Amino acid sequence: MKKLSKFVKERRKRLGLTQEDLSFKAGVGLRFVRDLEQGKESLMMDKVNQVLSLFGHELGPLPIERDENS
Repeated sequence: MKKLSKFVKERRKRLGLTQEDLSFKAGVGLRFVRDLEQGKESLMMDKVNQVLSLFGHELGPLPIERDENS
């Protein structure tokens, strides 16, 4: 979740948007944007995709990064 929350926060700031601006443009609540940027682990994927679509992205499966000891 850290990568996702960091990505959203950096993109939002790069576009000069406040969290409130982003929530309005994405059609999600302000609380949701705050939770997303803070890395909350239980978020609705459809709402995450609403936010990501503003940046030309969507959720998708990624391989799990494991260290050599796992």
